[in-house]
Amino acid sequence: MATLQRNAQKLFYYARNAVRDIAPQALFRRRLAGLLNQARLSDGSVRARLNYYNRLQDAFAPSAGAVPLSRLPRGRSMYYYDLKEFTRYFDPDLRIDLEFGDVVEVPAMPSIVKDRPIAGDNRNGVLFKLNKFRHFHMPADEIAFADKLPVAVWRGELNNPIRTLLLEAARDLPFCDVGTPKPTAAPEYRKPYLSIDQQRRCRYIISLEGNDVATNLKWIMSSNSLCLMPPPTYETWFAESELVADVHYVPLEPDFTDLAERVQYLERHPTEADRIVAAANAYCRKFADERAEQAICLLVLYKYFVLSGQIEPDPEVWRFISG
Repeated sequence: MATLQRNAQKLFYYARNAVRDIAPQALFRRRLAGLLNQARLSDGSVRARLNYYNRLQDAFAPSAGAVPLSRLPRGRSMYYYDLKEFTRYFDPDLRIDLEFGDVVEVPAMPSIVKDRPIAGDNRNGVLFKLNKFRHFHMPADEIAFADKLPVAVWRGELNNPIRTLLLEAARDLPFCDVGTPKPTAAPEYRKPYLSIDQQRRCRYIISLEGNDVATNLKWIMSSNSLCLMPPPTYETWFAESELVADVHYVPLEPDFTDLAERVQYLERHPTEADRIVAAANAYCRKFADERAEQAICLLVLYKYFVLSGQIEPDPEVWRFISG
């Protein structure tokens, strides 16, 4: 049933965006000024988030490889549609540098990206809410933490050494159910596939980065299960660097030597676990405010185009952005 529902959601996603593409784009551009005026009336959290995602402060010129908004690459269709949803409000001749896919290094030029490294000067990576159908899937969880199985679960691909390290460290821990459903993996690492609903029957779900960020982090933190993970090294629109260990998630050592100790402690202190789950749920709720999300997306792009010298800023909107 969950798979059928998810497929229906995907079909609706593509159908809605296809309709937007065939609609007269001038209709969207006429609405930009009004939407920006509404956005500047938002509270300080919107300003803080837009300046978190777009940390650019100085003027710059787009690179020679920057593409006009009218010719965004379609090769990764969900990335295209997630960006086009908001670029259609701007002049199609405006140019933008972007990198679709997993970005493990900060771009040389200010560029729109899905993710960026947390450490160092990462301002050239301008975060945008890309591939959101996959990364911001946060279904409701009806099972209370206390009613879940006292098990730590993980499933995923072995595309990162830390994931293999987890399987080695957890192999002999009776409360762990960790492995990969990939048939090409070594036999000792293979475990049957588990859906999101099946994993959420467990009290503890481990989140591990893969090629970049951990895809499962958002749906874990929005559930009534507890997220266990090493501190993140990449961030997306979810603002992973804003997550606080022992507040929003339970931190693990990179070699997982403390996994048993952490779970045993939480089993003895369920109120502590409930507190962290509640804080994680509260963190996720802001991403469900569609009006704020849309305002931030437009402002992130607006700031990019102003600093790149392609738009003359509206004084009131720019005052809001600058604080």
